[in-house]
Amino acid sequence: MSFEFLPVRTRLVHPPKDDIFDILESLPALQEKDIVFITSKILGIHQGRCVPCAGTDKTELIRQESDRYLSYTHPGGFNVNLTVTDNVLIPAAGIDASNAGGYYVMWPKETDKLCAEIRAFLCGRDHLKELGIVSTDSHTTPLRYGVTGISTGLAGVEPLKDLRGQKDLFGRELALTQVDQIDALAAMAVLLMGESDECTPIVILRGWDKIVFNEKASMQDFKISPEDDLYTPLLSVMTCK
Repeated sequence: MSFEFLPVRTRLVHPPKDDIFDILESLPALQEKDIVFITSKILGIHQGRCVPCAGTDKTELIRQESDRYLSYTHPGGFNVNLTVTDNVLIPAAGIDASNAGGYYVMWPKETDKLCAEIRAFLCGRDHLKELGIVSTDSHTTPLRYGVTGISTGLAGVEPLKDLRGQKDLFGRELALTQVDQIDALAAMAVLLMGESDECTPIVILRGWDKIVFNEKASMQDFKISPEDDLYTPLLSVMTCK
């Protein structure tokens, strides 16, 4: 199998509101079974999900945007807000001021729906039947320095590869194993997008044939409720809105 990730440099995206479809017009021609990864920041800007940093109480904004939150003072002397937002455990509800020109940019609303609208637009433009769209963001891993990428919304591709019922190298049947393909691929896409002044908010994955394209797929296909998650004891100490 031969595949490649293709970062796409775009024009500067301007908060507090800009048009994602204008940006998408500049994408090169797409091919059947491409997957397009788009940073959630420009999707939030597209929806106008921005507020000026000046005069905004960030701690209060984080609480408004989160489903669960836990605030505390780090031993280093700074405040930390751990949150669950749209079923993702993430600091500060995903709110970000980097590359935002003096604004706090929030996650987009109804991200799957927006991804589906983008998919329909690009399929129409390039006359495609099978195309994946994935919204991404940076994410921290507990007990590790640095950030990696995750998916925050999708359309057109199934996120999981189900290995249940298959056998391992020693003939043992797999009872629970499902591979989170979409976050693994999102991690590589976000790495190529960069975190500073690269201006590459879009990455195209071409040639990955181990994923199922399905126009009915959504993030709901692999979300787990906090009550059923392995990390329930940790999540239970967070305040629910």
